[in-house]
Amino acid sequence: MPLGPIMLDLAGTALDAEDRELLRHPAVGGVILFARNYESPEQLAALTAAIHAVREPALLIGVDQEGGRVQRFRDGFTRLPPAGRLGRLHRERPAHARAVCESIAWLMAAELRAVGVDFSFAPVLDLDRGVSRVIGDRGFSPDPQAVGELASSWMRGARQAGMASVGKHFPGHGGVEADSHTELPRDERPFVDLDLEDLAPFRRLIDQGLEAMMPAHVIYPRIDPRPAGFSPVWLRQILRQQLGFQGVIFSDDLNMEAAGAGGDHVERAQAAVAAGCDMLLICNNRPAAVAILAAFKDHRDPATSLRLLRMHGRKPLDRVRLHESPEWHRALRQIAELESHDSLELPLDDPTTPEPRTKP
Repeated sequence: MPLGPIMLDLAGTALDAEDRELLRHPAVGGVILFARNYESPEQLAALTAAIHAVREPALLIGVDQEGGRVQRFRDGFTRLPPAGRLGRLHRERPAHARAVCESIAWLMAAELRAVGVDFSFAPVLDLDRGVSRVIGDRGFSPDPQAVGELASSWMRGARQAGMASVGKHFPGHGGVEADSHTELPRDERPFVDLDLEDLAPFRRLIDQGLEAMMPAHVIYPRIDPRPAGFSPVWLRQILRQQLGFQGVIFSDDLNMEAAGAGGDHVERAQAAVAAGCDMLLICNNRPAAVAILAAFKDHRDPATSLRLLRMHGRKPLDRVRLHESPEWHRALRQIAELESHDSLELPLDDPTTPEPRTKP
């Protein structure tokens, strides 16, 4: 059964009969995990094995494991620094920052692959302009070149551990204050400004073979009146044709407030696919997920199915071998050194900036 276009969430730490039946639906292609799905590495490994065993080819399993505020699995995993700390290091020692970023991305990916998770929705390619409430230190830097360099290092490190990367949020969420989880942001800048700055990191990683992309639930009215995730102009004309992107396009969560611009949940899903999305996320709303699955029960797209297969993780280390590897210990030392270097800055968790899509 080919992978379908819908990525669902789960309520608990193990699959029940209802979950298994739902995951066998032909429109399902993956599962996104949250903190509520995690108790321990051993439990998580059992859960991912059960998900992968439901059907063939195995469903994709993704998670938001960026670091800093956005890290779903914590106890039993290494606490990862926010991207902004790497950006500050890059201002002082750019080559060292790139090496540290690559090492941390390898550690992130290796720890997830050791428990059966296929990929993380990272890296964030948005510029931290000091404007956006939801981006902040999730972004590496306000400088497009620094973001491109560090994100390239992140992608390289993840690949070394057998993991594909997902760049987000195309074409850039950093220029708007509003949080698309709770309202619909508008970025009034013309395309030339976006092209010169915000698009630069996306363009760089596309040229290096970025495997997947997630568009923003943001309207750029001088380009298209529709949010980027529902816009054929952004996804088909600019991302696919002009920038030459060949990878998977994941929608951002269709349950977010900003996604309401696409209509009801089924209409949002249909609009996102029509715009060019390959896989649709629907989180924290099981009735909406069931309705979307019913609407997509006969949906088939061979090109999308082939693209999705490339998101499966590769070459996992078991946890014992991982924790014995010199690469893991080197990454731990680098994180400790980064913490020490940045000890006067903000803590990893900033409770003033929640992310509703990824509630526990």
